[in-house]
Amino acid sequence: MSETPALRAEVSVHRRIGEIGKAGWDACADAPDHAGNPFISFDFLDALEQTQCAVERTGWGPHHLLLKDEAGEAAAVMPLYLKSHSRGEYVFDHAWAEAYQRAGGRYYPKLQSCAPFSPVTGPRLLARPGVDRDAAQKLLIGGALTLCERIGASGVNITFPTREEWQLMGDEGLLLRQDQQYHWFNNGYATFDDFLAALSSNRRKTIRRERRDALTEVEVVALTGADLREEHWDAFYGFYTDTGDRKWGQPYLNRAFFSALGERMADKVLLLLARRNGRWIAGALNLIGADCLYGRHWGCVEDVPFLHFELCYYQAIEHAIRLGLPRVEAGAQGQHKIARGYLPAAVYSAHYIRDPALRGPVARYLEQEREAVRQEMDWLAEEYSPFKEA
Repeated sequence: MSETPALRAEVSVHRRIGEIGKAGWDACADAPDHAGNPFISFDFLDALEQTQCAVERTGWGPHHLLLKDEAGEAAAVMPLYLKSHSRGEYVFDHAWAEAYQRAGGRYYPKLQSCAPFSPVTGPRLLARPGVDRDAAQKLLIGGALTLCERIGASGVNITFPTREEWQLMGDEGLLLRQDQQYHWFNNGYATFDDFLAALSSNRRKTIRRERRDALTEVEVVALTGADLREEHWDAFYGFYTDTGDRKWGQPYLNRAFFSALGERMADKVLLLLARRNGRWIAGALNLIGADCLYGRHWGCVEDVPFLHFELCYYQAIEHAIRLGLPRVEAGAQGQHKIARGYLPAAVYSAHYIRDPALRGPVARYLEQEREAVRQEMDWLAEEYSPFKEA
């Protein structure tokens, strides 16, 4: 039996993920319990940096943490960014920032551990198989807090970690926050009709009608791997920017990022494009994980009733069943997803706030918020579930 490699006590900070390197990063990101999460892979995070989406100029200054073993090999890593704003995070702390700044404090910069622009649950404390995982994760948390103190950031925010990491972060003294999304779960369905059969009669009829109306004059094309071409990314980027212009003014991702995604992660991409009269009119981007289909971005240039539901929810379910994936995560917010078979699911974040004057009120607020979220999840699942009663 091989011995567990000894860990070095110091954690280093890296301003580009390329300084750590693909081999070292992915050795930690591909641990068996979370292998196949595309949002923590070197290629995804490096593409964001190489295309100037997640860089200091856009308010996402990389400060990734690296822990080595005594042989000098990467033992654990943590994606980390120095933020000058709170955009692109999906765990909203704007009220904290405004209150602190009204009281004379300086909320920015802050440190943020996440997959940028992606409200997707995944590990944030990535330990290589064979190392002392508990010790490595605690050293990474300690390294982030030390960095926060050293550079004078207002705090450390770790968003959408796994539940196990979240609990560890609470044990290490971070404030715990809980929210909810709406996820679809594959209860052994072999076909989409199997899924429909589990629904109440009214919901089953409604979904069939919505799908029929959406596809009357529209063809949906699913693209992945070598089938993805630049013309497809051109079309999708137009849909993405249209949605971004209407929602938040300036899209987070640029055109170069989508080309990089296609070049580096084509086998993890499922791009659904809708065509009417020979013209692409809408699209939805998904990334394929080992145990989940992640719905990410959507947009359209023509209004077709129920096409959003078709591309983002029903097509995602069909492809998840085809791929044998146990769930679909369809992004943040949206109670309308419940009627389409997506049920409330807990998501988490953990927060270190350096100033006790802000930390105390936030801690009291989060305690109340967690209970309110749990009660709302139970109520929504009970009152609005589209599934037949057992």
